[in-house]
Amino acid sequence: MVRRVWFFSWVLFVWLLGCGCVEGLGVNWGTMASHKLPPKVVVQMLKDNGIQKVKLFDADSLTMGALAGSGIEVMVAIPNDQLAVMTDYDRAKAWVRRNITRYNFNGGVTIKGRWRMKESLEFYNHHVANSDYIIGFQFSFIFYITIGFFWVGFLLLTEYIKGWYELLYHGFCRRFKIDEWKKISSIAVPIADTHPDTRKYVGVGNEPFLSSYNGSFLNVTLPALQNIQNALNEAGVGDSIKATVPLNADVYNSPESNPVPSAGRFRADINELMTQIVQFLNKNNAPFTINIYPFLSLYGNDNFPFDYAFFDGVSNPIVDNGISYTNVFDANFDTLVSSLKAVGLGDMTILVGEVGWPTDGDKNANSNNAYRFYNGLLPRLVANKGTPLRPGYIEVYLFGLIDEDAKSIAPGNFERHWGIFKYDGQPKYAIDLSGQGQNTLLVPAKGVTYLPQKWCMLSPNAADLSKIGDNINYACTFSDCTSLGYGSSCNGLDSDGNASYAFNMFFQMKNQDELSCVFEGLATITTQNISQGNCNFMVQIDSSSSLWRPSLVALSFVMVLTFLFL
Repeated sequence: MVRRVWFFSWVLFVWLLGCGCVEGLGVNWGTMASHKLPPKVVVQMLKDNGIQKVKLFDADSLTMGALAGSGIEVMVAIPNDQLAVMTDYDRAKAWVRRNITRYNFNGGVTIKGRWRMKESLEFYNHHVANSDYIIGFQFSFIFYITIGFFWVGFLLLTEYIKGWYELLYHGFCRRFKIDEWKKISSIAVPIADTHPDTRKYVGVGNEPFLSSYNGSFLNVTLPALQNIQNALNEAGVGDSIKATVPLNADVYNSPESNPVPSAGRFRADINELMTQIVQFLNKNNAPFTINIYPFLSLYGNDNFPFDYAFFDGVSNPIVDNGISYTNVFDANFDTLVSSLKAVGLGDMTILVGEVGWPTDGDKNANSNNAYRFYNGLLPRLVANKGTPLRPGYIEVYLFGLIDEDAKSIAPGNFERHWGIFKYDGQPKYAIDLSGQGQNTLLVPAKGVTYLPQKWCMLSPNAADLSKIGDNINYACTFSDCTSLGYGSSCNGLDSDGNASYAFNMFFQMKNQDELSCVFEGLATITTQNISQGNCNFMVQIDSSSSLWRPSLVALSFVMVLTFLFL
């Protein structure tokens, strides 16, 4: 009886520790940056903020390696430029082997580790309650060192080296799953994540049917989707890993004559293709993944009702068959529900792959509006409010995690400023990812190193100022000057400030190479911070620095212990 009470208390405590984020809430982790944060630093930042799910835009091995053993659920992706290749089934099978099954092991990339108390209690009753004793943490550690090395030996250095790193660096019982324990000692110790919900996704393409792509991916997306899902099935993981296609909300609409959600239909030019995709997804129990951006309703449309992009109410809601729509997110989502209903699949699961608000690059892109947007969205998600046509739980991925200064700005300058964190992993504004409204700054990235505190600026002694325009254009062509645009954070600078900002962005892009701060004699290097008001003159992170790697220490320790015991 005492053991049961102790176990239940332990279960409740661990469960409460895991509730730092809205259930089902994930973030998009894009990596289109000139100076990337080390993947391990980003993974630790995710964990520090209780973020348990990420959506990637590729399957980069360094990123996947950093996520392995973290307990964070991952949605990997196939970029659009690889869709044509995936129409070959053998290539699709090879991709699945290289990027999915390769990581499908205990201590690998997690397949949705949401822990269920009921199942854990059932596991306890079956494996532990009838046991005569429970091995304690400290004794278990000693037991594993002394017995496990004799039994497994050098195999630990190859197959389980990643698991040992997590073991030694993050804590023994925190990282090892029960399966490893059962292999070693056949003694069941209750560990969270033993019974996860097994569901993970592969994103096939990213918004491949955008009108701006002029049909480039119309003929390859469905075959690629079919091949990837069939390859997952053949690999034996298709029941838990589902292929889906992240789509932009422009794949459906309502007619101008009746612009209400209930009139939603798939776009006429792709209606047949969308019907085939939806039917295939439904057949394989995969979700429909949609990206919804209320910000884009405002962008370039001064006639759009501003408050309708947020969640705190409007004076003139849209009324559709007796339903009042007070925000564009609900209206957009329900337009999709109606579109699915029109093809006979109105109950299909919908996953919101991207939703967010940028903080620079446009007059409506700023931290205040982002704060307002998230402060309305997150409480709705935690309350499982859903939408009028689809009340209840919605799985959502915020866009995005970190600003990306190398993204295309064809859609707008704001494209490089979607992150809830700045380029260096510093939080932009207060936000409560648990949806409780207790907004505080998120935990920043740790262990980030920067280039020296140096800036490039327009020289006070610059002689031929007629060359400034051409040099600003050159600097901005090869760096990120999106904050100088209309309505942006640095839009208020004078001509000298514009030049200094452009010169400094190029200087930082080039890792502060002194030759990159010349500009035909117009520029000079300073050690004085030349930031002005809300306009930050950045110092770039040192992405080439040799950060201390605890994994090397862990590896050395494991090797020493191995030779001592063998």
